[in-house]
Amino acid sequence: MTEVLVYVDHVDGAVRKPTLELLTLARRIGEPVAVALGSGAADTVVTLAEHGAVKVLTADASEFADYLVVPKVDALQAACDVVSPAAVLLPSSAETKEIAARLAVRIGSGIITDAVDLEAGEQGPVATQAAFAASYTTKSRVSKGVPVVTVKPNSAPVESAPAAGAVEALAVSFSEQATGTKVVSRTPRESTGRPELTEAAIVVSGGRGVNGAENFAVIEALADSLGAAVGASRAAVDAGWYPHTNQVGQTGKSVSPQLYIASGISGAIQHRAGMQTSKTIVAVNKDAEAPIFDLVDYGVVGDLFDVVPQLTEEVNTRKG
Repeated sequence: MTEVLVYVDHVDGAVRKPTLELLTLARRIGEPVAVALGSGAADTVVTLAEHGAVKVLTADASEFADYLVVPKVDALQAACDVVSPAAVLLPSSAETKEIAARLAVRIGSGIITDAVDLEAGEQGPVATQAAFAASYTTKSRVSKGVPVVTVKPNSAPVESAPAAGAVEALAVSFSEQATGTKVVSRTPRESTGRPELTEAAIVVSGGRGVNGAENFAVIEALADSLGAAVGASRAAVDAGWYPHTNQVGQTGKSVSPQLYIASGISGAIQHRAGMQTSKTIVAVNKDAEAPIFDLVDYGVVGDLFDVVPQLTEEVNTRKG
C-alpha cells in the first residue's frame, strides 16, 4: 500500500488535534507516515501510533526552533526522498501553508490549500475545497508530482486506529537558506483557558453590534458555558474591542467548527470567507435584513444583549 506523509504539529511532544485529523484522512488514501520535528518529537510517537501512523520519522535539531520555516522544508524534502509518498498532508495555518508551498516548488509538485475533505481517486487523491468565499465547493487533484495538501482544522473526525508506529531517525541536511531568518526572541501568549480558535469545535463571535470592549464579556460568558473559543469580526478588532489574534475572516483566521455562533455580526463577505464552512451556523442580530441570515442554519432576530445572556443561562441550567 502507498504511504502518505503527515506533518506533525506538536508542542514539546503534545500532538495538536489537526494532526490527528490528518491521520484519519491519510488512511483513506494510504498508510500514514508521520514526520515529527524538533524538541519533543520522540514523545509524539505513542499518540501518533494510537491514531494510525505505521511509521514515525523523527528529527531533532536546534535549527527547527532557531530559524523560520526553511529547516522544516528541508526535513520534509528529506522525508519525501526516503518514503516516495503518494501525498504530503499538513494542517492549514499561516506557517504550514508557507512550508507546503516551498516544498511543492522544491519537489516540482502541485499544491492544494485549505482542503476540507480528502478521498482516494483513480488518478490520485481528490481534495474538496470551498471557493470564492465558500460560495462554491470544488473538487481538485494535483496533476503533476506528489500532491502537497494543507487541510483546514475540524475537517475530519479524530479516530483511534492503533498501528505499529515504528520509529525511524530522519537524516536532514540543512540548505544554505535554512539559516536566513533567525528567531531572536519569544513571548509566551497568555492563556485564556479557552480552546485555540482554529481548532475549537465551537466558536462564539462578536461583531460591531457588541458595541464596546467591555461588552465582550457577554460573548465570553456564552463561550465559557459551551467550552468554546471566542472570535471577533474585523469591525470589532479594528475598533480595538478584541485582539487581532481572534479575528475571523478573510484577513483574519479561517475556522470550521461544528457550531459557529455569530452575535452582532452583519455577515459581510470578508467575514463569511473565514467561517462559512462551519457545520452549523447560528446568528443573533436585531436587523432582520442582515446578510448573515442568508447563510445560517438558525437565526434569531433580536438584541444580542437580551438573547445571548438568556442562552448562556439556559446552557448553564442544562449543564447543572
